Amino acid sequence: MIPVELVGVRVEIPANTPMVLLREQQGRHRLLPIYIGTPEASAIHYALEGIEPPRPFTHDLFLTTIDELGASLDKVVVTEMRERTFYAELHITAADGDKVISCRPSDAIALAVRCGAPLFAGDELLAEHGQEPPEEPEEDAAEIIDEFKDFLDEVNPEDFA
Repeated sequence: MIPVELVGVRVEIPANTPMVLLREQQGRHRLLPIYIGTPEASAIHYALEGIEPPRPFTHDLFLTTIDELGASLDKVVVTEMRERTFYAELHITAADGDKVISCRPSDAIALAVRCGAPLFAGDELLAEHGQEPPEEPEEDAAEIIDEFKDFLDEVNPEDFA
């Protein structure tokens, strides 16, 4: 298992498809995009923004139930992709022992964000489906600022007419 972090929820253009983007925390910082549904994207977004509804959403209710049963969500693992579908697991500690529950990654991530549980991706999953991050531009901030200052020194109001 490899620790990952949630970069965020995005909408992929032009298809208008929501996705979550996970990033390897150490090493190569590979990215793992996972396409999800709109309601699931909203559930994750609300949790990231700290929006508390007047009545609990399904994920809030599920975490309350886990807590009331004396259990805890220890971690979430995105395990594999089969036939273009991602799979995940909830790792829960309960009074009668540890439990592993299969679920959709979007639901697992929505729960993890709400309770602060760590996220992981399977080694093989990242090896096969992880994407290398885009290369950073060579220019550093000082060069960019110098170029902008040069531009400001040479620009005239008439240039914008």
